[in-house]
Amino acid sequence: MQKPNLSFWKLWNLSFGFFGVQIAYALQSANISRIFATLGADPHNLSYFWILPPLMGIIVQPIVGAASDKTWCKFGRRIPYLFIGATVAVAVMCLLPNAGSLGLALSAVMAFGLIMLMLLDTSINMAMQPFKMLVGDMVNEEQKKKAYSIQSFLCNAGSVAGYIFPFLFTALGISNIAAPGVVPDSVIWSFYIGAAILILCVFYTTAKVKEWNPEEYAQYNPVAETKEDSANTITLLKNAPKAFWQVGLVQFFCWAAFMYMWSYVNGAVSETVWGTTDAASAAYQEAGNWVGVLYAIQAIGAVVWAAILPSIKNTKVGYSLSLIIGGLGFALIPMFSAELCGGIEAAKYVQFLPFVMIGCGWAAMLAMPFTMVTNALQGYGHMGQYLGLFNGTICLPQIVAAVAGGGILSLVGSSQPNMMIVAGVLLVCGAVAVFAIKEK
Repeated sequence: MQKPNLSFWKLWNLSFGFFGVQIAYALQSANISRIFATLGADPHNLSYFWILPPLMGIIVQPIVGAASDKTWCKFGRRIPYLFIGATVAVAVMCLLPNAGSLGLALSAVMAFGLIMLMLLDTSINMAMQPFKMLVGDMVNEEQKKKAYSIQSFLCNAGSVAGYIFPFLFTALGISNIAAPGVVPDSVIWSFYIGAAILILCVFYTTAKVKEWNPEEYAQYNPVAETKEDSANTITLLKNAPKAFWQVGLVQFFCWAAFMYMWSYVNGAVSETVWGTTDAASAAYQEAGNWVGVLYAIQAIGAVVWAAILPSIKNTKVGYSLSLIIGGLGFALIPMFSAELCGGIEAAKYVQFLPFVMIGCGWAAMLAMPFTMVTNALQGYGHMGQYLGLFNGTICLPQIVAAVAGGGILSLVGSSQPNMMIVAGVLLVCGAVAVFAIKEK
């Protein structure tokens, strides 16, 4: 039986909690390298700290997917995992930025920070995955693109909020400098406020969304539950549609590119615009705040581009074009130096252009892969487990990129701005790989 059409507000409610989850994710993405650099980490080791988030994702999301496929309780099928993940994330967001304020030795500070980072990404992944599954469970094929576009909008709106928090709180008078090895209060309070918004958004979704019971689910998803219970991961991967792997190849290039942005963009912007790589300096912390603003510009660009994307009739052309624009944006970051632009103030704002372009690539990465894969998976069953496994195409490239990051940084002259060019090349490779995808 065809799944019913859902009203706009029902589609909105399915994904609204994503707004709060994305605030947490944005705070992590924009500030983890800044936090560890402030705590005393060497730039050549920064990418290694980023191994933990995707590693936890590749472990947690398939487990959440498989477990939630078999979970039926009065609170729902996917929502219990959302609530547990969000609760843990809130606790960790209050602890992580205080790693440098505990009076510990540097090695102990790094260990504490790594443990908190591991728990934060585990919980964010646990909270994020149910939203994708809810769309896969309850939205028909005709509305799926619209549903993921709404999710993309909420994702980017949450990103804007999370990214600008340190800049905003600094403007409100909260200190953006601190003792050596201590994270500034502007960042600490950003995590506190983000945690509060996250739990409120999750409460909203929990109150507004009523998942189908087993009988209703079976009616609209005609795959026998006994069949869903019998498959294992190897069998599922062997039987996955070709589009699952073809989209995965595109994902490899894209997520490796963004891993290098998250790892090195603070240093790249600080060196290009402010002319410093000293993480203890006030200029570096000012650059860190401005990177949050640039991330917000990227998210705004993504929101605008996400509205334009559906008008491009050929899905693969739209996907590829978006990634090419994003790749060029990465390559432009180190070009707009203070010397070229006539000073720091001018260079700060000229950097808006490459980040708007990066937003175009980001919008396509959020919407296109899951639309293509969930459409290809119609009739396969195990939607949650498959989407959990598909998350491996997000996590594995980040792990590979993080492991290789220090070596590549050395190859490009230990220049963090040059890592933005590496990211741009990777995104263009992803654009080429799009044309290998065979859609149904």
